[in-house]
Amino acid sequence: MRINKRLTWVVVPLVAAAGLAACSSGGSNSGSSGGSGTTNPNGIVSIGIAEPQHLLPPNAIDVNANQVLVSLFAPLVTFDADSKPVEDQAASITTTDAKVWDIKLKPGYTFSNGEPVTSQNYIDAWNYGSYKPNGQGNSYYYGMIEGSAQTDPPGTAPATAKTLSGLKKISDTEFQVTLSAPYIDFKSALGYTAFLPLPKAAFTSSGAIAPTFEQHIIGDGPFKLTSAGWQHDKAIDVVKYDKYPGTQPKAGGINFQIFQDLSTAYTAVLGNQLDVLPIVPTQNLATADSDFGSRFKHSPMSSFTFIAFPTYDKNYSNVNVRKAISMALDRDAIVRTIFNNSWTSARAFVSPVLPGYRANTCGDACKYDPTAAKTLYTSSGGPSQLQITYNADGPNKEWVEAACNQLQQNLGVPCLAKPVAKFADLLTQVKAKTAGTGMFRLGWVMDYPSMSDYLGPLYSTGGSSNYYGYSNPAFDALVAAGNAQTTQAAAIAKYQQAEDILAKDLPVIPMFFGQNNFVFSKNVSNVQMDLFQNVNLIDLTTTNK
Repeated sequence: MRINKRLTWVVVPLVAAAGLAACSSGGSNSGSSGGSGTTNPNGIVSIGIAEPQHLLPPNAIDVNANQVLVSLFAPLVTFDADSKPVEDQAASITTTDAKVWDIKLKPGYTFSNGEPVTSQNYIDAWNYGSYKPNGQGNSYYYGMIEGSAQTDPPGTAPATAKTLSGLKKISDTEFQVTLSAPYIDFKSALGYTAFLPLPKAAFTSSGAIAPTFEQHIIGDGPFKLTSAGWQHDKAIDVVKYDKYPGTQPKAGGINFQIFQDLSTAYTAVLGNQLDVLPIVPTQNLATADSDFGSRFKHSPMSSFTFIAFPTYDKNYSNVNVRKAISMALDRDAIVRTIFNNSWTSARAFVSPVLPGYRANTCGDACKYDPTAAKTLYTSSGGPSQLQITYNADGPNKEWVEAACNQLQQNLGVPCLAKPVAKFADLLTQVKAKTAGTGMFRLGWVMDYPSMSDYLGPLYSTGGSSNYYGYSNPAFDALVAAGNAQTTQAAAIAKYQQAEDILAKDLPVIPMFFGQNNFVFSKNVSNVQMDLFQNVNLIDLTTTNK
């Protein structure tokens, strides 16, 4: 969901960037050089993240953005312990045919500027996200709504409508959504950030987003942005919104510290200058237990790390070349030596946390066989040198270099592990299909619990996070057929057939499935993380008051 929807810098994505002003009440003392590290009497908790690419919900596609947005907005649904959608801001979400959905809102919700939240706020936000000229990263998700073929037609075709015909306002607290085809998991999809509302203040009179809105974004959630706004590459500070009618957070605010170096963030937590780091640097996994003791925690997570092929590049257009590269990689050795067995090797294209997961759908292509790999690579005319580009603001350097060393040794060609400073910059680069990128490391954390949330955005033709140019009409048809089923079992059967096609085409190399490995300072307690790689901001508690 976070790529789209949820690309992550953590997996080895989808969180790390600079400053150490633990418990700082504002951004003035935060930055990559460090902060005061003093205790704040107002219950402000500091969390390390990386620089988000965007914060506007229709355009926010990485986990760093998502972590900030869950503080600022209340979704229509959240998820229970069994990953089932539960109404949050929605009072009810009902359907009789999985195609026409009626959504009623709970009363009493307001944006932090005082505007009441109405059904029109949802309709306006989704229409803006779907309109092709606006170029929003989450436009894929509105594609399931009737009328999207006119607002966001495929390819280079121009939009012929500005609004989705499938959105109908019933009243200020009720609206109706008609999908292009039945989709059994639409209620779950509504928990994703693409389906958040936007206040009237977000828009100019012409319907564009106000120039300063994203820097000073206004939400309807448990926290609100401080007047400092989004301080790029430094911090994003939020404070409790007292008029939020849902469960009030225990902390008075969150200081999202932006790091470009995970090791710096780790040291800051160790010195109680940063309160929570959602991801432990790979080089510290072996010592984190002795460093933090009971403050080094693990929990299930939906992350999937992979190496993507630019299939539009002639060097990687041959599937046998891609297969040879995959077979030359010893995932288990990397998990053992780099990740201290805290992650698991991936030989499938969807996370084990999902219904429908099968353990070895990749088959022989993900079986480590260096001898066969070199023979296949040579006979298939593999390129004379290889490159894996990765973002340096996440825990990727060690494993990417290890992978390159394996390829160099097993295939007999040089391999360069090339860093890009920030995950946001990597996304910009691969989206533009920049020459010289080579293979590139990406990760995914689900937007909502469904196989379709991996298969559709990552691999469908025109998928929001399909940065590698992969396209197979048979795959697209099976995903669409799965989406249209009326039972989850029937949908999963179609999704699994689609995954089998990926195993044959291999547009990406599955590498790892992650778990949350996180550390926290002595200043906080009740630190929990969810399957989406988000810190639970409601129960997070300060202990040094």
